[in-house]
Amino acid sequence: MFRHTTVLLKEAVDGLNVRPDGVYVDCTLGGGGHSEYLLSLLSERGKLFAFDQDEAAIAHARKRLARYGERVQFVHRNFRFLREELSAFGVHCVDGVLFDLGVSSPQLDEPERGFSYQHDAPLDMRMDRTQSLTAAEIVNRWPYEELVRIFFRYGEEKFSKQVARKIEEARRQKPIETTGELVEVIKAAIPAPARRSGGHPAKRIFQALRIAVNDELEAFREALEQAIELLAPGGRVSVITFHSLEDRICKETFKKASERPPLPPGLPVLPEEGRPVLKIITKKPIVPSENELEQNHRARSAKLRIAEKR
Repeated sequence: MFRHTTVLLKEAVDGLNVRPDGVYVDCTLGGGGHSEYLLSLLSERGKLFAFDQDEAAIAHARKRLARYGERVQFVHRNFRFLREELSAFGVHCVDGVLFDLGVSSPQLDEPERGFSYQHDAPLDMRMDRTQSLTAAEIVNRWPYEELVRIFFRYGEEKFSKQVARKIEEARRQKPIETTGELVEVIKAAIPAPARRSGGHPAKRIFQALRIAVNDELEAFREALEQAIELLAPGGRVSVITFHSLEDRICKETFKKASERPPLPPGLPVLPEEGRPVLKIITKKPIVPSENELEQNHRARSAKLRIAEKR
């Protein structure tokens, strides 16, 4: 869920086996840390395409990475349009793709973005502020059944039905317009014993809303499949995830692409379409060290997986 894991940042980029003159993609520009380190490994002939749907992130990164000039190309769009955007630049094959998923710390630390249950702010949660769907729209207009679905699926909240029912009751009186108002509704829905354990009672609901607003899981699934297709032989993809749903998509996608599909027995030669596409580099995910966790508690749930195109 949170970025800025210093050690994993370096391991994720180093895991790409960067060639100085290669073409690379940072699908999650964020604060620009990954891109800056990756660019430092490229020569004048190397190229980096940096994606982010947050205009503020791109504006900040343009200044931070200005010294690299034309070696970096910024793309203000969701990474689910990876293939389309690269094709517009005449790029149909790359040497490495990096994903560092979740909400960046600057977004969380800006109360007005509405991502955090720790600050009272408008219910927003849009990573791309040009899109129309907000958390307020979901909370106040989506039907009970849809709320239950996203709370249970994306937040793994066992009190999904109770929270959705309380939201229904509250919005009949007046729209729920701020994060603070929503937190109070959530607290009223969750039994007292459950509120006293397992962290903040609104944590899972806010995660679910953020994922739904930004369609994060489907966007990641689409982008990861495109990234694998775009990789040149020997090219690598590095993925840092921050919760089990993202990690499951990454693990299953890598596994499927690294195994042979069921084939009729007795084939004298394995057809090209039957050969595995990927080789998994990290048999088990790389996780932050205890030392890193002491310096950055937000990295606790981070997992890094790396795979290579055959």
